[in-house]
Amino acid sequence: MSDRYAAYTKLKIDYPSKRILRITFDRPETYNSVDAQTHTQLTHIWRDINDDPDINAVIVTGAGKAFSAGGDFELIKSILDDPKARMATWKEAKDLVYNVINCNKPIISAINGVAVGAGLVVGILADISICGKSARIVDGHTRLGVAAGDVACIIWPLLCGLAKAKYYLLTCKPLSGTEAERIGLVSLCVEDADLQKVALETAEDLATGAQSAIRWTKYALNNWLRVNGPIFDTSTALEILGFTGAEAREGLASHLEKRKPVFPEDCPI
Repeated sequence: MSDRYAAYTKLKIDYPSKRILRITFDRPETYNSVDAQTHTQLTHIWRDINDDPDINAVIVTGAGKAFSAGGDFELIKSILDDPKARMATWKEAKDLVYNVINCNKPIISAINGVAVGAGLVVGILADISICGKSARIVDGHTRLGVAAGDVACIIWPLLCGLAKAKYYLLTCKPLSGTEAERIGLVSLCVEDADLQKVALETAEDLATGAQSAIRWTKYALNNWLRVNGPIFDTSTALEILGFTGAEAREGLASHLEKRKPVFPEDCPI
Protein backbone atom coordinates (compact mmCIF):
# COMPACT_ATOMS: atom_id res chain seq x y z
CA MET A 1 0.00 0.00 0.00
CA SER A 2 1.19 3.50 -0.78
CA ASP A 3 2.23 5.55 2.25
CA ARG A 4 -0.37 8.03 1.04
CA TYR A 5 -3.07 5.79 2.59
CA ALA A 6 -1.22 4.47 5.63
CA ALA A 7 -3.13 6.74 7.99
CA TYR A 8 -6.52 5.36 6.91
CA THR A 9 -6.54 2.55 9.43
CA LYS A 10 -10.34 2.39 9.79
CA LEU A 11 -10.87 1.65 6.10
CA LYS A 12 -9.59 -1.41 4.27
CA ILE A 13 -7.61 -0.33 1.21
CA ASP A 14 -6.55 -2.65 -1.60
CA TYR A 15 -5.82 -2.63 -5.33
CA PRO A 16 -7.94 -5.24 -7.15
CA SER A 17 -6.61 -4.28 -10.57
CA LYS A 18 -4.12 -1.93 -12.20
CA ARG A 19 -4.72 1.74 -11.28
CA ILE A 20 -7.85 0.87 -9.27
CA LEU A 21 -8.15 1.53 -5.54
CA ARG A 22 -10.85 -0.20 -3.49
CA ILE A 23 -12.18 1.12 -0.17
CA THR A 24 -14.03 -1.40 1.99
CA PHE A 25 -16.04 -0.58 5.10
CA ASP A 26 -14.59 -3.30 7.32
CA ARG A 27 -16.55 -3.67 10.55
CA PRO A 28 -18.74 -6.62 9.54
CA GLU A 29 -19.54 -7.42 13.18
CA THR A 30 -21.47 -4.10 13.33
CA TYR A 31 -22.74 -4.23 9.74
CA ASN A 32 -19.97 -1.75 8.90
CA SER A 33 -21.31 1.04 11.08
CA VAL A 34 -19.32 4.28 10.95
CA ASP A 35 -17.65 5.48 14.15
CA ALA A 36 -16.10 8.93 14.63
CA GLN A 37 -12.66 7.93 13.35
CA THR A 38 -14.09 6.20 10.29
CA HIS A 39 -16.21 9.26 9.53
CA THR A 40 -13.13 11.49 9.68
CA GLN A 41 -11.06 9.19 7.47
CA LEU A 42 -13.89 8.74 4.97
CA THR A 43 -14.11 12.52 4.72
CA HIS A 44 -10.42 13.11 4.06
CA ILE A 45 -9.43 10.18 1.84
CA TRP A 46 -10.95 11.68 -1.31
CA ARG A 47 -8.41 14.51 -1.34
CA ASP A 48 -5.56 12.01 -1.30
CA ILE A 49 -7.21 9.97 -4.05
CA ASN A 50 -7.66 13.14 -6.07
CA ASP A 51 -3.92 13.84 -5.83
CA ASP A 52 -2.76 10.25 -6.43
CA PRO A 53 -1.21 10.00 -9.92
CA ASP A 54 -1.28 6.20 -9.82
CA ILE A 55 -5.05 5.79 -9.46
CA ASN A 56 -7.66 6.15 -12.24
CA ALA A 57 -10.79 4.73 -10.59
CA VAL A 58 -12.17 3.89 -7.14
CA ILE A 59 -14.53 1.18 -5.86
CA VAL A 60 -16.35 1.51 -2.53
CA THR A 61 -18.02 -1.52 -0.92
CA GLY A 62 -18.69 -3.20 2.42
CA ALA A 63 -17.32 -6.35 4.05
CA GLY A 64 -19.71 -9.19 4.85
CA LYS A 65 -23.48 -8.83 4.60
CA ALA A 66 -23.76 -5.02 4.59
CA PHE A 67 -22.50 -1.97 2.76
CA SER A 68 -22.78 0.25 5.86
CA ALA A 69 -25.30 0.60 8.67
CA GLY A 70 -24.48 4.31 9.02
CA GLY A 71 -23.23 6.20 12.05
CA ASP A 72 -22.81 4.04 15.14
CA PHE A 73 -24.69 4.83 18.35
CA GLU A 74 -21.61 6.19 20.14
CA LEU A 75 -21.07 8.72 17.36
CA ILE A 76 -24.73 9.76 17.51
CA LYS A 77 -24.59 10.05 21.29
CA SER A 78 -21.53 12.29 21.10
CA ILE A 79 -23.31 14.57 18.63
CA LEU A 80 -26.25 14.81 21.02
CA ASP A 81 -24.18 15.51 24.13
CA ASP A 82 -21.12 17.44 23.00
CA PRO A 83 -21.42 20.79 21.16
CA LYS A 84 -17.84 20.52 19.87
CA ALA A 85 -18.49 17.05 18.48
CA ARG A 86 -21.69 18.38 16.91
CA MET A 87 -19.84 21.19 15.16
CA ALA A 88 -17.03 18.89 14.03
CA THR A 89 -19.52 16.39 12.62
CA TRP A 90 -21.34 19.14 10.73
CA LYS A 91 -18.08 20.25 9.13
CA GLU A 92 -17.10 16.70 8.24
CA ALA A 93 -20.54 15.90 6.82
CA LYS A 94 -20.28 18.97 4.60
CA ASP A 95 -16.68 18.27 3.59
CA LEU A 96 -17.40 14.59 2.85
CA VAL A 97 -20.03 15.43 0.24
CA TYR A 98 -18.01 18.16 -1.43
CA ASN A 99 -14.82 16.05 -1.38
CA VAL A 100 -16.60 13.21 -3.18
CA ILE A 101 -18.14 15.63 -5.69
CA ASN A 102 -14.77 17.29 -6.36
CA CYS A 103 -12.65 14.11 -6.47
CA ASN A 104 -11.32 13.92 -10.04
CA LYS A 105 -11.34 10.09 -10.19
CA PRO A 106 -14.57 8.24 -11.10
CA ILE A 107 -16.08 6.44 -8.10
CA ILE A 108 -18.04 3.18 -8.36
CA SER A 109 -20.06 1.94 -5.40
CA ALA A 110 -20.84 -1.76 -5.00
CA ILE A 111 -23.79 -1.67 -2.59
CA ASN A 112 -24.25 -5.01 -0.84
CA GLY A 113 -26.93 -5.49 1.80
CA VAL A 114 -27.94 -2.67 4.15
CA ALA A 115 -26.90 0.87 3.17
CA VAL A 116 -27.83 3.67 5.58
CA GLY A 117 -26.68 7.13 6.66
CA ALA A 118 -23.03 8.15 6.37
CA GLY A 119 -22.10 5.06 4.37
CA LEU A 120 -24.98 5.67 1.99
CA VAL A 121 -23.54 9.12 1.24
CA VAL A 122 -20.75 7.58 -0.82
CA GLY A 123 -22.97 4.79 -2.13
CA ILE A 124 -25.50 7.16 -3.68
CA LEU A 125 -23.10 9.99 -4.54
CA ALA A 126 -20.75 7.66 -6.44
CA ASP A 127 -20.49 8.39 -10.15
CA ILE A 128 -21.74 4.89 -10.92
CA SER A 129 -23.76 3.13 -8.22
CA ILE A 130 -24.28 -0.62 -8.56
CA CYS A 131 -26.28 -2.62 -6.04
CA GLY A 132 -27.17 -6.24 -5.52
CA LYS A 133 -30.81 -7.29 -5.66
CA SER A 134 -30.86 -7.93 -1.90
CA ALA A 135 -29.57 -4.43 -1.09
CA ARG A 136 -31.69 -2.52 1.43
CA ILE A 137 -31.33 1.23 1.06
CA VAL A 138 -32.74 3.45 3.82
CA ASP A 139 -32.13 7.14 4.42
CA GLY A 140 -33.10 6.87 8.09
CA HIS A 141 -32.81 10.49 9.22
CA THR A 142 -36.41 11.30 10.13
CA ARG A 143 -36.70 7.94 11.92
CA LEU A 144 -33.81 9.11 14.08
CA GLY A 145 -35.60 12.41 14.69
CA VAL A 146 -33.48 14.76 12.57
CA ALA A 147 -33.91 16.37 9.16
CA ALA A 148 -32.72 14.45 6.11
CA GLY A 149 -29.22 15.88 5.80
CA ASP A 150 -26.06 14.24 4.47
CA VAL A 151 -26.53 13.73 0.76
CA ALA A 152 -30.32 13.28 0.74
CA CYS A 153 -31.61 16.64 -0.44
CA ILE A 154 -28.80 17.40 -2.88
CA ILE A 155 -29.03 14.25 -5.00
CA TRP A 156 -32.15 12.14 -4.36
CA PRO A 157 -34.46 14.54 -6.26
CA LEU A 158 -32.00 14.63 -9.18
CA LEU A 159 -31.84 10.84 -9.34
CA CYS A 160 -35.43 9.75 -8.76
CA GLY A 161 -37.53 12.94 -8.91
CA LEU A 162 -38.94 15.10 -6.16
CA ALA A 163 -42.08 13.02 -5.57
CA LYS A 164 -40.19 9.78 -4.93
CA ALA A 165 -37.48 11.59 -2.97
CA LYS A 166 -40.06 13.13 -0.64
CA TYR A 167 -41.78 9.78 -0.13
CA TYR A 168 -38.66 7.91 0.84
CA LEU A 169 -36.92 10.72 2.76
CA LEU A 170 -40.00 11.69 4.80
CA THR A 171 -41.09 8.12 5.60
CA CYS A 172 -37.71 6.32 5.77
CA LYS A 173 -39.22 3.40 3.87
CA PRO A 174 -36.55 0.97 2.67
CA LEU A 175 -35.83 0.29 -0.99
CA SER A 176 -34.66 -2.99 -2.44
CA GLY A 177 -31.93 -2.95 -5.04
CA THR A 178 -34.47 -3.73 -7.73
CA GLU A 179 -36.74 -0.84 -6.73
CA ALA A 180 -33.79 1.55 -6.39
CA GLU A 181 -32.83 0.82 -9.99
CA ARG A 182 -36.43 1.09 -11.19
CA ILE A 183 -36.86 4.62 -9.85
CA GLY A 184 -33.38 5.72 -10.94
CA LEU A 185 -31.79 6.04 -7.51
CA VAL A 186 -28.90 3.78 -8.55
CA SER A 187 -27.22 3.20 -11.89
CA LEU A 188 -27.58 -0.57 -12.02
CA CYS A 189 -28.93 -3.55 -10.06
CA VAL A 190 -27.38 -6.97 -10.57
CA GLU A 191 -27.51 -10.42 -9.02
CA ASP A 192 -25.81 -10.45 -5.64
CA ALA A 193 -23.26 -13.01 -6.81
CA ASP A 194 -22.25 -10.74 -9.71
CA LEU A 195 -21.99 -7.46 -7.79
CA GLN A 196 -18.24 -7.31 -7.15
CA LYS A 197 -17.43 -8.66 -10.62
CA VAL A 198 -19.56 -6.03 -12.37
CA ALA A 199 -18.17 -3.25 -10.16
CA LEU A 200 -14.61 -4.28 -10.97
CA GLU A 201 -15.32 -4.58 -14.71
CA THR A 202 -16.85 -1.11 -14.66
CA ALA A 203 -13.85 0.30 -12.80
CA GLU A 204 -11.48 -1.36 -15.29
CA ASP A 205 -13.37 0.19 -18.21
CA LEU A 206 -12.99 3.61 -16.61
CA ALA A 207 -9.37 3.08 -15.54
CA THR A 208 -8.31 2.22 -19.10
CA GLY A 209 -10.40 4.88 -20.81
CA ALA A 210 -9.47 8.41 -21.93
CA GLN A 211 -8.66 9.95 -18.59
CA SER A 212 -9.03 13.64 -19.41
CA ALA A 213 -12.33 12.98 -21.19
CA ILE A 214 -13.72 10.94 -18.29
CA ARG A 215 -12.56 13.38 -15.61
CA TRP A 216 -13.79 16.47 -17.45
CA THR A 217 -17.15 14.80 -18.05
CA LYS A 218 -17.46 14.02 -14.35
CA TYR A 219 -16.47 17.58 -13.47
CA ALA A 220 -19.09 19.06 -15.81
CA LEU A 221 -21.87 16.69 -14.73
CA ASN A 222 -21.20 17.40 -11.07
CA ASN A 223 -22.09 21.04 -11.64
CA TRP A 224 -25.68 19.75 -11.27
CA LEU A 225 -24.69 19.06 -7.66
CA ARG A 226 -22.61 22.19 -7.13
CA VAL A 227 -25.46 24.50 -8.15
CA ASN A 228 -27.59 22.77 -5.52
CA GLY A 229 -25.02 23.44 -2.82
CA PRO A 230 -27.32 25.86 -0.92
CA ILE A 231 -29.97 23.12 -0.67
CA PHE A 232 -27.37 20.74 0.73
CA ASP A 233 -25.98 23.30 3.17
CA THR A 234 -29.48 24.05 4.49
CA SER A 235 -30.43 20.40 4.93
CA THR A 236 -27.21 19.50 6.72
CA ALA A 237 -27.42 22.52 9.04
CA LEU A 238 -31.01 21.60 9.92
CA GLU A 239 -29.98 18.00 10.52
CA ILE A 240 -27.32 19.12 13.01
CA LEU A 241 -29.76 21.56 14.63
CA GLY A 242 -32.11 18.63 15.19
CA PHE A 243 -29.53 16.91 17.36
CA THR A 244 -30.09 19.60 19.99
CA GLY A 245 -33.74 18.61 20.46
CA ALA A 246 -35.89 15.99 22.15
CA GLU A 247 -36.83 14.14 18.95
CA ALA A 248 -33.25 13.01 18.27
CA ARG A 249 -32.86 11.75 21.84
CA GLU A 250 -36.07 9.76 21.51
CA GLY A 251 -34.98 8.47 18.12
CA LEU A 252 -31.68 7.20 19.51
CA ALA A 253 -33.36 5.72 22.60
CA SER A 254 -35.85 3.85 20.44
CA HIS A 255 -33.04 2.35 18.36
CA LEU A 256 -31.14 1.28 21.45
CA GLU A 257 -34.27 -0.20 23.02
CA LYS A 258 -35.41 -1.74 19.71
CA ARG A 259 -38.88 -0.19 19.81
CA LYS A 260 -41.01 2.22 17.83
CA PRO A 261 -40.21 5.86 18.70
CA VAL A 262 -42.77 8.03 20.47
CA PHE A 263 -42.14 11.54 19.25
CA PRO A 264 -43.86 14.66 20.70
CA GLU A 265 -47.11 15.40 18.88
CA ASP A 266 -46.75 19.21 18.99
CA CYS A 267 -44.13 21.25 17.12
CA PRO A 268 -43.71 25.06 17.07
CA ILE A 269 -42.33 25.24 13.51
